[in-house]
Amino acid sequence: MFISTQGHFIACFSFALVCHILGTVSGQISYSVSEEVKRGTTVGYLAKDISISIKDLQSRGFRIVSGSKKQYFSLNTETGALQVSERIDREELCADAPSCAVNLEVVVNSPLQLYRVKVNILDNNDNSPVFPMISVVINVSESTAPGVRFPLESAHDADIGVNSIKTYKLTVSDYFSLDVQTHSDKTVSAELVLQKTLDREKTPRLDFTVIAIDGGSPARTGTILIEVNVLDINDNAPVFSKSLYKVSVSEHAPIGTTITRLQSRDLDEGLNGDIIYSFISRTPPNILAKFDIDTQSGDVRIKGDIDYEENNAFEIRVQATDKGQVTMSGHTKLLIEVLDINDNPPDVTVTSLLSPVEENAGKGTVIALMTVSDPDSGKNGAVLVRLAGPSPFKLQSSFQNYYSLVLDGVLDREHLTEYNITVLAEDEGSPPMSIAKIIHVQVADVNDNAPRFPGQVEYAYLRENSKVGSIICTLTASDADIMDNAHIMYSLLQSSVNGTPVTAFLKVNPSTGEIDSMQSFNYEEIKTFQFKVQATDSGVPPLSSNVTVNVFILDVNDNSPAILAPYSEHGSVNTENIPYSAEAGYFVAKIRAVDADSGYNALLSYHISEPKGNNLFRIGTSSGEIRTKRRMSDNDLKTHPLIVLVSDNGEPSLSATVSIDVVVVENTVDVKTQFRQVPIKEESFSDLNLYLLIAIVCVSVIFLLSLISLIAVKCHRKEGSLGRYSAPMITTHPDGTWSYSKSTQQYDVCFSSDTLKSDVVVFPAQFPPPDAELISINGGETFTRTQTLPNAEKPRVPNTDWRYSASLRAGMQSSVHMEESSVMQGAQGVLVQNWPTVSSAADNEGGEVSPPIGTGVDSNSWHFRYGPGPGGPPPHLKPGEVPPEAFIIPGSPAIISIRQGQDGDDKSDFISFGKKDEKKKKKKKKEKKDKREKGKDDDD
Repeated sequence: MFISTQGHFIACFSFALVCHILGTVSGQISYSVSEEVKRGTTVGYLAKDISISIKDLQSRGFRIVSGSKKQYFSLNTETGALQVSERIDREELCADAPSCAVNLEVVVNSPLQLYRVKVNILDNNDNSPVFPMISVVINVSESTAPGVRFPLESAHDADIGVNSIKTYKLTVSDYFSLDVQTHSDKTVSAELVLQKTLDREKTPRLDFTVIAIDGGSPARTGTILIEVNVLDINDNAPVFSKSLYKVSVSEHAPIGTTITRLQSRDLDEGLNGDIIYSFISRTPPNILAKFDIDTQSGDVRIKGDIDYEENNAFEIRVQATDKGQVTMSGHTKLLIEVLDINDNPPDVTVTSLLSPVEENAGKGTVIALMTVSDPDSGKNGAVLVRLAGPSPFKLQSSFQNYYSLVLDGVLDREHLTEYNITVLAEDEGSPPMSIAKIIHVQVADVNDNAPRFPGQVEYAYLRENSKVGSIICTLTASDADIMDNAHIMYSLLQSSVNGTPVTAFLKVNPSTGEIDSMQSFNYEEIKTFQFKVQATDSGVPPLSSNVTVNVFILDVNDNSPAILAPYSEHGSVNTENIPYSAEAGYFVAKIRAVDADSGYNALLSYHISEPKGNNLFRIGTSSGEIRTKRRMSDNDLKTHPLIVLVSDNGEPSLSATVSIDVVVVENTVDVKTQFRQVPIKEESFSDLNLYLLIAIVCVSVIFLLSLISLIAVKCHRKEGSLGRYSAPMITTHPDGTWSYSKSTQQYDVCFSSDTLKSDVVVFPAQFPPPDAELISINGGETFTRTQTLPNAEKPRVPNTDWRYSASLRAGMQSSVHMEESSVMQGAQGVLVQNWPTVSSAADNEGGEVSPPIGTGVDSNSWHFRYGPGPGGPPPHLKPGEVPPEAFIIPGSPAIISIRQGQDGDDKSDFISFGKKDEKKKKKKKKEKKDKREKGKDDDD
């Protein structure tokens, strides 16, 4: 405790910590100061008491945010002292309140903290006791017996405590004494007591003074003059039944409601016994405005609105006066207690608000400080505070009715930019009353979102040979943040394309994201490349994301076709020899070319420019094969110069030409393939070549293993199933005869160089082999080969009737295409060729012999089927005999005749081939030979 040496003020300091203090509101700091001290008087050093450095007071916003309506105190930011700024009158500030205090709220920032300061106003003895009147006239009958008391009007002292009225004194009087009484409420009253009987005739009038003395130091006094008139009549005053009446009334009770009835008696008779009730003359105006008393009945009624929040109790002095010539009065006290009802909603006051709040603020951040009050009492003034609806905030009770709004979750500005927080305050009255306070909190953006591209990979397309500066693509990224945090800059990440930095190829507009080319691209050199673009925002710290861009170079037709070996020598004239006897379709040469472009730009077509002389040659537009259109004639030139034009399919089309001289020779021995020495381009053995070599080796090994396994499985299957039926072997010799063997079950056609003009006879086995085979010679005197398709099923015995199928009669069902590579070398001086086909047989059903598999379109075709015909064998034939003309291959000079006995023996079975334009002499020779062979078969 601090006491001023000048006596101007007494300051008391107490610091109490409340054990349940939460958040940023500290305990209450209490000071005491006397009223009427000088302005600038220091109440206490607040900065020191709350442990804040004086140099931080201004930077932290050291200030008073609330207090009384009149600013009695101020903060000195240089010394940290709480000082008096206005004259303090305790009686004006707190009236008759037993205690008087001014509550202050002091706030400092960084961090935000609130301190409650209570300044108790100490009373000085600056007011003297005052009687309501200067003088009082008392009428006392002479018949009044000693001991009668006469209450005096109490004096009023605005001071409280020790400075209030302590006692009363009476000046010298022979008839009266003063009885001073101290009540339970520490009020002091005085009554005059008659000591002896009055004698009006001796002393008709008495004058004396009553002095009221307070307890101050020095003491102050007030006086009242007492005038006593001695009367000779009406010596009985009205008397109330109770000296103190207590009654309760609810606030806002209806006007006119009777509160209570006061009763008194007067022992006198007549007018001296008639009583009139009234409030005493010094009754305060606020009581007279709210209450009224019936002068005849003594009923006390409500006259005005009663509000508990204004006055919670009333003390009324009531007197009863008779109507005697000299009136006499009796007095009593009426104490009215006002009962509170829940008629006031709570009030929420926001004393400090932090807005906007950064979205990365942590949990526990104080957003706002608020106070909650309710002027009602008891449960009607007990307030419950909560937040309406879900939100990332919560309320914390700091001290009594002080609350802090703190962050209890995560803020995301991209999800919600502001919050309207509704604080609901509800009292516990019946019915309860509530109020909703809306607090607006803005959310400030922080850089917590990186730029985002629509996808992780983007694709761009650029035509080769495009101009420098061409826009390849435009990249766009988005950022959920705002302002600088969403301002995006684009840049290329460090990378290389074929060892060259990507910045040498491209550049990016940092603002728009446009990717521009810095050089022209050649599709034949680079077809695609990849680079990465980074989008970075302007936040602190900056965030970024990448996107991969795949650029595809689109081909344009900028490369002409290139002729490959052996015709690729520039400016040279190539020569090819063909025999004079070459038939139509004879293979002359094959032109091969490539184009460095791709797609339709590399799709090549071959054409022969307008030849000199007769139109003798043709070329495959897609294959490049040059063949003869017809046989040679004596009028044809011996040398045919050809110019082959190779064109691509680009727009516009590019082309290349090659010159070939076709020389016609008489002897086929002179037809030799010319081999040219093709220059080999030396290239370094790259990694790609190594990978290709390894891949080829692996594929070859797998193929060989598969082939060996397949052969082993086939040999294992054929050991038992094919042992019975082995394919026959038919061989022709240079003299034109054929040999037949059943040991191999193969149809081998063997012929000499003159085979094309000889006959062919095939002797089949008793039953068709598992792999039925068919032999044909092209009408163009070229050979046709096919593939073999083994028949997995067990061969079935055919019926004796063989006939054509409908497809054979219709013409071409399949075709057999012969190439030069199909001729294989057999025995010495003999050419051997195999033509296997697919065959099948079924019980009681006709089987079919299908055309050779893999046949071409320029050859003869056939379709055989064996089995009973629709009408059975012709009546003029023996059972099991087929007419020779039953097998004629359309479009071919070959005639096939098959006869078979009923017992399954071979009977002059043969297949003959010959030309339609053979001379009749050779035809007769064939018939004689057939008869001779038939006779031999019959003998067998």
